[in-house]
Amino acid sequence: MTCREINFDGLIGPTHNYAGLSFGNIASAKNKGAASNPRAAVLQGVAKMRAVKALGLNQGFLPPQDRPHLKTLRALGFSGTDRQIIEQAAAHPEILANCYAASSMWTANAGTVAPSPDAADGKVHFTSANLAGNFHRSIEAPTTVRVLKHIFADERFFVHHPVLPGGVHFGDEGAANHGRLAESHGAKGVHLFVYGIDGDKFPARQKKRASEAVARNHRLDPAKTVFVQQARAALDAGAFHNDVVGVANGTVLFLHEQSFEDREGAVAAIRKAAPFVEIIEAPKSAVTLEDAISSYLFNSQLLSLPGGEMALVLPKESEENARVKSFVDETLAKNNPINRAIYMDVRESMRNGGGPACLRLRVVLSDAEIAATNPNFLLDDRKFDALEAWARKHYRDRLTPDDLRDPDFMVESLAAIDALTKLLGMGAFYDFQR
Repeated sequence: MTCREINFDGLIGPTHNYAGLSFGNIASAKNKGAASNPRAAVLQGVAKMRAVKALGLNQGFLPPQDRPHLKTLRALGFSGTDRQIIEQAAAHPEILANCYAASSMWTANAGTVAPSPDAADGKVHFTSANLAGNFHRSIEAPTTVRVLKHIFADERFFVHHPVLPGGVHFGDEGAANHGRLAESHGAKGVHLFVYGIDGDKFPARQKKRASEAVARNHRLDPAKTVFVQQARAALDAGAFHNDVVGVANGTVLFLHEQSFEDREGAVAAIRKAAPFVEIIEAPKSAVTLEDAISSYLFNSQLLSLPGGEMALVLPKESEENARVKSFVDETLAKNNPINRAIYMDVRESMRNGGGPACLRLRVVLSDAEIAATNPNFLLDDRKFDALEAWARKHYRDRLTPDDLRDPDFMVESLAAIDALTKLLGMGAFYDFQR
């Protein structure tokens, strides 16, 4: 079967701010309270999508979620008009910040996807992540389900599973802890699920039992499904998701030496399931965990290009770290599929702890499945231009956590989302529109 991978990036929302809500995310904590630039953030994200499209690849996007999430604030006992709700919640800034978070931009956490060549029923399977480890992210799940069903609606091709029950006991953070290896996008692939066990400093967010449940629901071949534990050292260094220390694509696994708790056992299991795999590893002597996490070297997008080679789309921070840049240059010079590095400015996302790979959900689709996908969310030059014009009209260029207390900002933010639904023909899609 001929299939293509489409990256569905999260369109960054107008409430992008630095509230420091994500425990274990060092960049998020470091920049807590700083002023953000939502307009720059969304334009940086669109520029990255343009760059991927220019490589000859298909590019899609997921719309931002409605924030502030008034439905959640009402459920927490705030009442009255929308403006009154914000005025009341302003006395509880942590609750308000959680309900304003633009974290749905990181669509690597939106869910886990199994393409049709891998599922026993020959359909594409989606499981939206429950994101139970953080309050601000856990409220995303119902809208994420709605978004994915809106884009991938045809039941002949697509299966949508409910989010996993059980809260943190089945904590699921989506594709940020999952990778797929295959000899081609259309070949039957091997699924690598990486789970965590709490470290000494930070808790693990992806539970093994959650990954196992997703694999069962997606009807994956057990012989081509591998579960490995993330290294506690990586978790405590700030790799709150495995995609901070490793990325899989096609025949290549690109990762840090300290990615897995049992490195030799993990590599043996991966090679047994995927004997074709080429492992490109950064030794800790060349790139420390601190280097990897501050630069987000492994949170790059590893992309298969039409000519058969692979490209890395990395954040500028990787280029600016001398040890990381040297390792990238050495990798490109060697005889392996990776022969191109593209450094992109996604600093607004990086300051909140999300690099290029955090911003995208990878979906492998056949031509028939692409034809069944909602075309409003597949990008071309005209749509890129329309999204940029929309963002320039509706987004602020400076936002602080204190601005979230202003009911006028609530009106402004929801007006931006309302305008986007009209642009995309989504109808009364979000809770605040119903």
